[in-house]
Amino acid sequence: MAVAMLGRMGAFTGCCRFELKQCRSLSSPVLPRLHYPAGSGGRKDRTGQEAGQMSLAQINSILKANEHSHAPPRGPASHGVLGFHSNMLPSNQPGEDRRSSATYLPGRGGLLFGVFDGHAGPACAHSVSQRLFYYIAVAKLPLGTLAELERAVEEERAVPPLLEWHQHPQDHSFPTGGATSSHSLRLYWQERLQDQDQEDGRVTPALVNAFRRLDWDLSVEAQVHLSSSSPRRLSLPGERSQSSPLRVALSGCTACVAHISNGVLHVANLGDSRAVLGVQEPDGHWSAVSLTNDHNAQNPDELQRIFGEHPASERRTVVRHERLLGLLLPFRAFGDVRFKWSREMLSRVHEARVDLRSVVGEGVRTPAPHYLTPPYLSAQPEVIRHHIRPSDKFLVLATDGLWELMHRQTVVQLVGELLTGLQQQRPLVPSRGMTLGGLQRLLLERRGQVMSVLEDQNAATHLLRHALGDDGYGAVAPNRLAKMLSLPSELARRYRDDITITVIHLNEPDL
Repeated sequence: MAVAMLGRMGAFTGCCRFELKQCRSLSSPVLPRLHYPAGSGGRKDRTGQEAGQMSLAQINSILKANEHSHAPPRGPASHGVLGFHSNMLPSNQPGEDRRSSATYLPGRGGLLFGVFDGHAGPACAHSVSQRLFYYIAVAKLPLGTLAELERAVEEERAVPPLLEWHQHPQDHSFPTGGATSSHSLRLYWQERLQDQDQEDGRVTPALVNAFRRLDWDLSVEAQVHLSSSSPRRLSLPGERSQSSPLRVALSGCTACVAHISNGVLHVANLGDSRAVLGVQEPDGHWSAVSLTNDHNAQNPDELQRIFGEHPASERRTVVRHERLLGLLLPFRAFGDVRFKWSREMLSRVHEARVDLRSVVGEGVRTPAPHYLTPPYLSAQPEVIRHHIRPSDKFLVLATDGLWELMHRQTVVQLVGELLTGLQQQRPLVPSRGMTLGGLQRLLLERRGQVMSVLEDQNAATHLLRHALGDDGYGAVAPNRLAKMLSLPSELARRYRDDITITVIHLNEPDL
């Protein structure tokens, strides 16, 4: 099958860390004074401006570097989606988050959106962001269409595209591993053709099957790579095999995917990214409706699932310090095979691949303690189905970096007010008995709201600006925003995670 049909698939590399996220709340009153080594040139930028004193143009250049938007053609093909806004702001270097958006072309079609939060490097998140939608497409295709697809590949005829991507130019601009990906995808549809009992077109089972099959393929590809590759070749000094299947499988990522077709929304979630629906009530107020559950120790149902899948003798070790085996925060994820493979397979990796010392962290190289009854980590998504109502105005998909800084109601309120222009329409009416200080705060809040509305047409950028620059009164403090954006990478990680946001606008624009 032509690699072009699959798009540019690949993986990007980074440091491997299994550690507690040290994101502090932005309500902290003081940011630390920044100290730069003598002669580093980091104290001032090229214009001589001190750190933390960024101009509005510099702030916007950083905030808007990765913003993206798209509006599908009006009509049935839009499936009720008016368009979407998206943005990403990395904290790690390189950033570990990824995002995807595409139109599913066969049959009745539909739209797909996803955010992916990588850990132990971005390799797995990047690979999944490029491959998962193709697995969903194959899982949804009727068997007759799959058979025609297979005949076209066999006869080396042109294959109709499955997806139309809507991507920022940088989203898929990394080294690729398309040949392996294409082979695995074809094996998947061939196995579907052999299983004639499968139901055609049902979205929920298609999403579940696609998630699980891609994770299985990531594992198989890594094992094949491990057994067939030369350790001598793989351990060359300075080598950075960014699309290595082993690197992809050893890292991991969570995923939150929305599928919208003919007014029906499905959300498939794996990990701790979230999907929140913005609902406008009859009186004009905004409500936030959560469509996902976090798969971590804060979810009692998820804790019970983990305990129920392992012997009672492991109850004190399977979750320690609110982490899986004391190491991993999410309880469901792609990749992370060190929580899925047998002890024997992991021993092969540790013994045969001494070159991994240069590409993964100590936590990945060392077998997890109390590793007795794998697998411990699941790639089974939780799927919810929702009929889109006239009051459902938008859907926010975001990695946990946003939700660690903002409550879902605040997120929905900000997007809702941006869409309706309430900041400009709402009169400034001081309440009776308001003090001079209270009036000053009201004026500052109104000023910050109006400035941010004028500045941001992209709802995801609007959320980033408020998440990082919140002054505690619902407005943006420019100095605080500048300080947060000027933090060096080794310090930024203490205050926030990578943040990726996609806001999908629904229904008619008659707000």
